[in-house]
Amino acid sequence: MKRAEFYQKRDENNVQCLLCPHNCLISEGKKGRCRSRINLDGELYAENYGKTVTVNPYDPVEKKPLFHFLPGSRVLSIGADFCNLSCSFCQNYSISQEKCPTQDITLEKLTSIMQEFELKTIAYTYTEPIIWYEFMYDSAKYLKSLGFKTIMVSNGFINQKPLEALLPYIDAFNIDLKSIRDDFYQKICGGRLLPVQETIKTIYGKSHLEVTNLLITGENDSDQDILDLITFIADIDPRVPLHFSRYFPCYKLQNPATSAERLEFAYKEASKRLKHVYIGNMAFENNLICENCAHIISERSYGKKVKLKEGQCPQCGHRNYGIWQF
Repeated sequence: MKRAEFYQKRDENNVQCLLCPHNCLISEGKKGRCRSRINLDGELYAENYGKTVTVNPYDPVEKKPLFHFLPGSRVLSIGADFCNLSCSFCQNYSISQEKCPTQDITLEKLTSIMQEFELKTIAYTYTEPIIWYEFMYDSAKYLKSLGFKTIMVSNGFINQKPLEALLPYIDAFNIDLKSIRDDFYQKICGGRLLPVQETIKTIYGKSHLEVTNLLITGENDSDQDILDLITFIADIDPRVPLHFSRYFPCYKLQNPATSAERLEFAYKEASKRLKHVYIGNMAFENNLICENCAHIISERSYGKKVKLKEGQCPQCGHRNYGIWQF
């Protein structure tokens, strides 16, 4: 447990957490919506500091998914329990929405694991790293000082001040843009769209950025939903990789699995405006295509580990968006 960052004291021993846009007002002895930050004697504490639900040294970076950040490499994946959203379709609900066992982890132990498995990158993933802010910040800062790379896989539901403080210590982000509609966020995720959009805009140009959208049958997969989401990314930078992912019934949501036709429509429409579009959770050739001349730089198929070479096109010499070497 560690005293939390980004909160203010209020009257009657209440505190207001300012980490994420919920801005929870928390009374004495109570926790915020993320169930990870507790008010003790009028001070806010991160109850989950140094506690992880898993330590996985075998993840390929493409699984995050990050296709333009050190492709072909492996990462150490760790994550806290719980989340600051409550998505009814959560694929990791057993650790994000329910209490689960954790194990203690220290900065020294992380370093030892990285060295033991000859890893150069750590990923904060599986649940929501935002609510693990203090430990993520301390460990990312520490590991970067030793020459390691850092990844954050996140829903992006964070306030600007903590995000800006964290940015210098995170090399790559994959942000889950769940929908381009605010009513979807409110009804299905217990959040709001605008803060996530602001997160994406803030990250761009400061750290490596890729975006994922899980297409859910009947919820966020209409033609207009898809086209508007593509427009949002294209207006930031057409080179930002966009991953459309296939939904399967899970947790509280039992809508039919996303059809191949919907995913193919999204891919074709996105490819008209974006340079790097990929499909996840489905057999699909996610080739790396040069953003300048459309030459296929590297081929890869779903389910096969393919080590990509540098992002420089062998045909035209253009260096594509991404970080290709340590």
